Amino acid sequence: MHGVSRPLSPYITVYRWQITMWLSSLHRITGLLLSLGALALAIWLAALASGSSAYAEVRELYASAGFKVLLVAWTFCFFFHLANGVRHLVWDTGAGFEKAQFRASGWAVIVLAVVATAVFSAVAIF
Repeated sequence: MHGVSRPLSPYITVYRWQITMWLSSLHRITGLLLSLGALALAIWLAALASGSSAYAEVRELYASAGFKVLLVAWTFCFFFHLANGVRHLVWDTGAGFEKAQFRASGWAVIVLAVVATAVFSAVAIF
């Protein structure tokens, strides 16, 4: 068996990527990005508690165009993670495991996240 170089189990390149695989990866990535958003929220709260000058500095940074882009990205992460989490809760009931249901619920998660992000961003960020 020496000299044989192959994976012990099916590797990622063996499978054709499907929407469920993409959404699983995106779910993990958005969870990590939401942690960074929580850090930004903690900084804002600490500045708020530290007085008007500290709050003014953070507010100026957070009101910048670049930070608003981050806010939109975090908003998408929130809505995607929420919708995909609900999708997983439905799966926990044993429902939604047919191939067509996988695809439909996956696209529904994406559409819901994009629409909710657009609406929230228009109302609350810009």
